[in-house]
Amino acid sequence: MEAVLADAEDKKLTDKLVKMWLDDLRDLAYDLEDLIDELATGELERKLMAEQSNVLVDASKAFMFYTYMKSKMDDISNRLEQLWEEKKELGLIKKTAGDASSSTAAHQRPPTTCVPTEHAVYGRDDDTARILEMVLSDEPNDDANFRVIPIVGMGGIGKTTLARKVYNDKAVKNFNPKAWVCVSDDFDLLRISKAILESITGRSCDLKDLNAVQIQLKHKVAGKKFLLVLDDVWSNNYSYWEILRSPFMAGARGSKILVTTRLTKVALTINPSAFYALKLLSHDDCWSLFVRHAFERKDIATYSYVELIRHKVVEKCKGLPLAAKTLGGLLRSKQNEDEWLDMLNSRLWESSDESEIPAALKLSYHHLPSHLKRCFAYCTVFSKNYEFEEEEIVLLWMAEGLIQQATENKQPEELGREYFYDLLSRSIFQQSSNDVSKYVMHDLVHDLAQWVSGEIVLSLDHALDAHKQPSGLEKVRHFSYTPDHFDGKNKFEVLHEAKRLRTFLAIVQDENYTSYLSNMVLSDLLPKLKRLRALSLATYYITELPNSIDGWRHMRYVNLSCTMIKSLPESISSLYNLQILMLRKCSCLLKLPSDFGNLINLRHLDIRGANLIKEMPLRMKELKSLRKLSNFIVGKGTGSELKDLKSLKFLRGELCISRLDNVIDFGSRDLLLRDKRDLKVLLLEWESKFEVGSRKKGAEREKNVLNMLQPHQNLEILTIRCYGGKRFPSWVGDPSFSNIRVLKLES
Repeated sequence: MEAVLADAEDKKLTDKLVKMWLDDLRDLAYDLEDLIDELATGELERKLMAEQSNVLVDASKAFMFYTYMKSKMDDISNRLEQLWEEKKELGLIKKTAGDASSSTAAHQRPPTTCVPTEHAVYGRDDDTARILEMVLSDEPNDDANFRVIPIVGMGGIGKTTLARKVYNDKAVKNFNPKAWVCVSDDFDLLRISKAILESITGRSCDLKDLNAVQIQLKHKVAGKKFLLVLDDVWSNNYSYWEILRSPFMAGARGSKILVTTRLTKVALTINPSAFYALKLLSHDDCWSLFVRHAFERKDIATYSYVELIRHKVVEKCKGLPLAAKTLGGLLRSKQNEDEWLDMLNSRLWESSDESEIPAALKLSYHHLPSHLKRCFAYCTVFSKNYEFEEEEIVLLWMAEGLIQQATENKQPEELGREYFYDLLSRSIFQQSSNDVSKYVMHDLVHDLAQWVSGEIVLSLDHALDAHKQPSGLEKVRHFSYTPDHFDGKNKFEVLHEAKRLRTFLAIVQDENYTSYLSNMVLSDLLPKLKRLRALSLATYYITELPNSIDGWRHMRYVNLSCTMIKSLPESISSLYNLQILMLRKCSCLLKLPSDFGNLINLRHLDIRGANLIKEMPLRMKELKSLRKLSNFIVGKGTGSELKDLKSLKFLRGELCISRLDNVIDFGSRDLLLRDKRDLKVLLLEWESKFEVGSRKKGAEREKNVLNMLQPHQNLEILTIRCYGGKRFPSWVGDPSFSNIRVLKLES
């Protein structure tokens, strides 16, 4: 089945039957994943019960469980057989994903030429001046007489238009020869070399041998100051690039090769020292470009409604020239204000197959490897304009099983980070202009994600109209929405058909925005969603979760940050697959469940701002998978002891250890943090609210405690707060801690 997926991915763009077949296959894959997960969870549950009670699990219950599982397996096998037969009828064949041979006209952009297509280019005067300055500079590369200038940006941002403007500028008239070649996604060395030669000579080349073509190329550029534009380059194969550039080593000093690409890694391959990142247009320039295409040869002053629609136009275009031109082309034939407003308010921009906007970016999706395609499609759960953090999206990918199996050298977090920056380098993600720590997707990229995800994602920005319910809800796996001030039963009525949901996310940009949630959602709806893997109820004014959540056997991610929750139900300790638990700013939370140690797969626990918690629960040492622990609160004889930190070998990033005044038993006085090489930020805190007399008596004890907490020498930021010892242990200030950037000694 996997062997024909590449062919199906291509054909789904033009064949609706293939797209329906792929949707059915994806639906089956989700069910199969859930089945395997349920089997694995059952095994884990029986293992833990046997270890804790030292008794064998009831054989009859095990038999019933496996009988139930077998009936499910039979059903999936039958569905798989049916899809396999349909595959033959659809004529799907084996192909390699991403091969040029598997490309179809549906996702190829048209070839480009150096001939100007625009009467005027808007908002690129500064960019043109900077590129021209680089082109006219006489500085060669270290190993060649020519310099490569990559221009990088997302699809439709105007890279080709900018290169064309520079290519035709009077300032470059002294370059001779000049050549323009559209490379596209098929990096065929013979084809590209012949195209360059033909562009230089103006004659057709019939040579069939790469060596012969390159000899002629070398002869044509020898001793000459040339300008070559390679437009739309996708390959970052360094060996191919070395071969392609070899004839141009004979060129004269000051020669230039201008490359346009969507991929940062292509730019870094051909010029690791620098590239030019093209930015979006301003609102004014975007509007001017739109007007040029929508009102060509018309007097704009005669249209009274123009100013009324200006805001909507620039909002739709978001600084992307392709969007401005396409929208202008769509609206130029509309005659009146109502037609314009209907077009601007329609769902044309939200994944319609007839829309030219997503089609212009499909090549970006086509070139993604399969694991990134799934991650990209999942991003539809975020609403348009939502600004997300890297960790936020990586943790959700982990929870949804979108990150490929970790290895000994790379954990899911590291792989997820690589996925994230791969999408960033491909201009799928962009850095937010409001907050450098956050990222966004351009509206048109979001539209593309919607088109790709199809029926599996349902996103509601507002309460759904009961008369406009979407179809195909039985296939929906991921649900997200923007909370209103009060979210009642009607808002979630649609979900009663979506029984196989994996994701339930309240998407909140402002943590200070408090919403209220109907008890029906907590007590009735959510417990019925047995396949949930990710749940976020952040910022809701809720005080508790129902005990019935123990049915969430697949759950990986729970975010209750900024809620009024006072305690977690003990049943949360039976969510054996839970990996991420976010309780940040839960200012009313008094404690964690007593059986918290059962969560042996927990990797991230964030309790920053949950200041009423007095101690960590017992058996924290069992959480051996923990990688992020925001705060370890030492208990006073009833909770986990400080020495439990020894077992948490994979802690990384930031760690606060508080209430160190509660430490009584030093045990073997092991160095508890010395082996945690990935710990970068450490805060060690004693309680300041106890008598001066006892501080004096305990000074030596506090020194011993601080000595036990000697970190690894990779530490970068250290804060010691309210320390009562008379002197520091020898490690504090030792020159071996050469990575320390910040040291704070407070109170």
